[in-house]
Amino acid sequence: MKDYTELAEYLLKQAADFYPPENHLQSLETLAQYIRQNQAGGKTSRLNFICTHNSRRSHFGQVMAQVLAAHLGFPVETYSGGTEATAFNAIAVTALRELGVAVERLDDGVNPHYRIVTGALVSETFSKVFSAEPNPQREFAAIMVCSSADAGCPFVPGAEKRISLPFEDPKISDGTPQQAATYRERALEMGKSLAWAFRRV
Repeated sequence: MKDYTELAEYLLKQAADFYPPENHLQSLETLAQYIRQNQAGGKTSRLNFICTHNSRRSHFGQVMAQVLAAHLGFPVETYSGGTEATAFNAIAVTALRELGVAVERLDDGVNPHYRIVTGALVSETFSKVFSAEPNPQREFAAIMVCSSADAGCPFVPGAEKRISLPFEDPKISDGTPQQAATYRERALEMGKSLAWAFRRV
C-alpha cells in the first residue's frame, strides 16, 4: 500500500464481501452501535484495544481503527494497552509501515514511543498497561483482542463498554520463514474486521 488512504479503501472493499466468524459477529455489531450512538449524540468514541503485552495485536487494532476513522472522518480516538507493559514489537511496526502507515519512532529506549500519522489524526503509542495515561480513564470502549487478556480482565475500570474480539497472536510465527507474512495477514485480518464494523456505523 502507498499510504493509509489506500489501506483504508482496501480494507473497506474487503469488508464489503466479508462475513465475520460467529465469535466476532455480535462484538463487531456492538462496536458499530457504540460508535453510531456516540456520533448521534455528538460524542467522540474512544476505543482502547487491550491484549496481554501491548506489543502486537492491541497496536494493530489501535492503528487500523485510526486509519479507518481518519479516512471516513469519524469522531473516533484510538488507544492501546496491556495487562502488562513490554514494547511495541519491531516486526509489527515493520508490517504496519509496509501496509502504508506512517509510523515514526520518537526515541531509542527499550520501550520506544512512536507517532502514528493518518491525515488529520495523529497519535503517539508505546507499550503500557491499559489504565496508564494517555489512555482514557472513563467513557471508552475496552476491546479485548486476545483471549488471555479477555479472560484475565472480566472488568475494565472506567469502560462503558467491554467488547470481546480475540485474534490469534502472530508471535507464533516469530523466527520462521512465514514471520513477515503472518504479521501482515494478522494486521489485515484485524483491519478488515474493524472495517466491517465501521461500514455499519
